[in-house]
Amino acid sequence: MKDDEKKFEEKHAKKIFFGDKIFYVLEGVYEPAEDTFLLAENLRVKSGDEVLEVGTGCGILSVLSAFKAERVIAIDINPYAVRCAKLNATVNGVSEKMDIICGDLSGLLKENGLFDLILFNAPYLPTEENEPKDWIDYAWSGGKRGRELIDRFIYSASKYLKPDGRILLVQSTLSDVKETLRKLRKQKFNVKIAGECKVAFETITLIEAIMPAKQIQKTFETFKLMFEENT
Repeated sequence: MKDDEKKFEEKHAKKIFFGDKIFYVLEGVYEPAEDTFLLAENLRVKSGDEVLEVGTGCGILSVLSAFKAERVIAIDINPYAVRCAKLNATVNGVSEKMDIICGDLSGLLKENGLFDLILFNAPYLPTEENEPKDWIDYAWSGGKRGRELIDRFIYSASKYLKPDGRILLVQSTLSDVKETLRKLRKQKFNVKIAGECKVAFETITLIEAIMPAKQIQKTFETFKLMFEENT
């Protein structure tokens, strides 16, 4: 990002702070709220970790991860969010450790490798419309039951995890936390509630899920067999 572009966007963006770090939120990008901060306050990244964030928004969680992680890949379907995350990576001096990609989990390539930690502040609000109308709507629109993207993530996430890899997933009681726990356990994850935050008529819930190393090997063998049968 060129210096003049960076200065222009800093001038016209909203500023937010987390600890001693500053972040900018551009127009058309989800502004960090209780769900974001619940995850940020419980974020534990070890030196050398490789981290993937799905739906990075302004990039706050990915940037915080990058201070300790070996590398961070942040993806978002919203092109304005991708630009905003790049700005915040630059401002906070971690852009060299981050790859910020416009797209979704299904488009993540094999060469991106596997991850120690996957972060997902899921779009969890139930909505009547089948498709989001604006880019920013993708940050919160979870379909009729608020579970459309949560369920898709649950069934695909293990493909991107290293042995004993972790998931930190945020959702609301409006989209049935118990169902998420049940489905994660069905996928052989060890799960627990890592944090909660009550907001108005809902409780924001942070779920931690760990895939045991033995189960990762079984999952790999299953996908390998499926691939061989289709070639």
